[in-house]
Amino acid sequence: MSPMDLQVLRSFRAVAGGLTVTEAAAEARITQPALSRALRRLEEEVGAELLQRVGRGLRPTPAGRVFKEHVDTVLDGYDRGLRAVAEVVDPEAGVVSLAFLHTLGTWLVPRLVTGFRETFPQVRFELHQHEENGLLQHLLDATADLVITSGDPGHPLVTWRRLLVEPLWLAVPTGHRLAGRGRVPLAEVAGEPFILLKPGYGLRGVTEELCRQAGFTPLVGFEGEEVHTLRGLVAAGLGVSIVPSSPDAAATGDVPVRYLELTDVHGARDIGVARLTARTLPPVSRRFLDHALRVAGSSAGGR
Repeated sequence: MSPMDLQVLRSFRAVAGGLTVTEAAAEARITQPALSRALRRLEEEVGAELLQRVGRGLRPTPAGRVFKEHVDTVLDGYDRGLRAVAEVVDPEAGVVSLAFLHTLGTWLVPRLVTGFRETFPQVRFELHQHEENGLLQHLLDATADLVITSGDPGHPLVTWRRLLVEPLWLAVPTGHRLAGRGRVPLAEVAGEPFILLKPGYGLRGVTEELCRQAGFTPLVGFEGEEVHTLRGLVAAGLGVSIVPSSPDAAATGDVPVRYLELTDVHGARDIGVARLTARTLPPVSRRFLDHALRVAGSSAGGR
């Protein structure tokens, strides 16, 4: 299979996954008409229509969805083969494919990656951010060697190991009636609107469980996709939220939020690293896993 054949398959996968032909052509560094012709030739070779126009974009046909599953397998296997050869040629280099929770992209992941590259500066990282369900799918699809997530996914094909326990705090606006207290029962905000992440995010499930333990169901005031959004809306006085935060987090002029320790529930979540049990990790990913297990605890203490 020539490099051009592989690029056409990559472009087909990109379009079948939701990119426009124009976007996929830009990724491939070819013109849009050239990619359109290449996709038509691919359909002729396969003997079936793989993509159909829906609105202004293209979506996979039933045959296209089936074909994409096999294309994924071919491309993922080819890419793993390239990585394996590169690591044989240069054991100090290679690529770590890592997926992680959105909320860990501001502190834990940068510290782990920076510390690792101090020892292995030639190593590259393929990074993916996602919510919990998407993280597990990265493992099952073999598009990531390791995922950093909250809690054990509980999947029979996955091995999970705890890295640290992350504290969770009640975030309230600085003008809130509880803002002057350092520790409060979660039950005291049972009737107030909660600023939450959308369903499917790990922090959403943890928040709902903590509220259940405190004896109530949270009143949804807003559902977002980023913890920074939660903090900003809390600062605007639109509700309260349970967020990861260090215990001495101080309110600032641009984000006037107070972080309060919870007294009636255990405000914390497990953060760990998962991998496919039956899959042998590439050497560089194995080294990164060992590094993460060794240093994550001290990283949490330094937040």
